[in-house]
Amino acid sequence: MERTRENGDDIVRVRLSSLIGLNRDANSIPLISNSIKAHKAGGFLSAFRGRGMEFHESRLYQPGDDIRTIDWRVTARSGKTHTKVYREERERPVLLWVDLQQSMFFGTRNCYKSVLASKLAALMAWSSVQHGDRLGGLIFSEQEHIEARPKRGKAAALHFIRQLVEHSAWSGDRSTQAVEENTGAQALNRLRHVTRPGSLVVLISDFRFLDETCRRHLAQLARHNDVVLLFTHDPLEQALPPSGYYRLTDGISELAIDSANRASRAQYQQRFSQHHETIEQLCNQLQLFLIDISTADDMLEALQAGLGLRRLRKRS
Repeated sequence: MERTRENGDDIVRVRLSSLIGLNRDANSIPLISNSIKAHKAGGFLSAFRGRGMEFHESRLYQPGDDIRTIDWRVTARSGKTHTKVYREERERPVLLWVDLQQSMFFGTRNCYKSVLASKLAALMAWSSVQHGDRLGGLIFSEQEHIEARPKRGKAAALHFIRQLVEHSAWSGDRSTQAVEENTGAQALNRLRHVTRPGSLVVLISDFRFLDETCRRHLAQLARHNDVVLLFTHDPLEQALPPSGYYRLTDGISELAIDSANRASRAQYQQRFSQHHETIEQLCNQLQLFLIDISTADDMLEALQAGLGLRRLRKRS
């Protein structure tokens, strides 16, 4: 552990060996539709829809068949009413959407949010592979967008993890040049177009970029898929530290904060509360699953608790 802290790995950047090693913990995160009870915003419990359905064959219509499954093309061609028969897909696509934008490279407890997000993605990747699902996803920053098509097997997880570790966002070259368009919205739009119905979609981010365009993309995704938001944040984003004068820097610019000012403290805390409330309301409206995970949390316990596998211990 001390050696890890000396070189900054797993604190300000993630290590390949660490993400591979999470394979051992993935069996405690079973992504199985009939066993997971995930918390949505508002405290409700809902099971994942599970795997999608794929077309099997067309047969003659029988009394009791759902008229919505009528195969109109075959019916028109044969002159007799036919209905489509579906079967459950043996392999459900699991898509991981990982945010490595500038705001994710921040943290005051244990590690940066970007490191936490990468480890959460690795856990979900290994879990999906262990349960025979096809793994794919998108990794994006302001400068680079990487896609991995859903594939099955250990090789798919290793490929995705390597793409995480080798992403250009870790280079530290995060230009302060203004980005004209919402990168998060663009990444959601791309995700919406590559996601097949019946998929499990896991979004890992601090969701600083949420706007009306993002809401529309999420609404489209939620129509035919299970969508899980892993909201990553840091304790310093929730509330300012004890009274004092603090200087913060991103390596380029510097910011001074006077935490002794009560009005500033209240305004700062309210800003985070409003952001969190916006995410909760969005999840309630669109029937999305929401899990909060802080850099101060035990990652595995927080994820298990969020998925309803066991209750999170009370904190003072």
